[in-house]
Amino acid sequence: MKKFQLGEFEEIVLLTVGVLFDEAYGVAIKREIENRLQRKVSVGAMQSALRRMEKKGFLNSRLGEVNAKRGGKPKRFFTITAFGKQALEYSKDVRTDLWNSIPDVAFDVKVS
Repeated sequence: MKKFQLGEFEEIVLLTVGVLFDEAYGVAIKREIENRLQRKVSVGAMQSALRRMEKKGFLNSRLGEVNAKRGGKPKRFFTITAFGKQALEYSKDVRTDLWNSIPDVAFDVKVS
């Protein structure tokens, strides 16, 4: 089903929003991905993915309270929608099915 297809980075961002739950805002999402995956994430790529997934209906966002520390700019918090959950479940099911379809002999390799 094409409507549920997620790119690898989109899937990682969506999963991270779920992990962070009520604290899923830009900087926290970026930090969590970098810590868990030991890979750098550009702010632009992450923000693009968040906007794209919100447009597709996988995420919702809301503005937090205005914060003087942030120059009066509120944080934008993200949550997974029911459609986003379906997309993640579809992705997980496809990957699990592929893993389960690999014959044992395919992993019978010798390390030299």
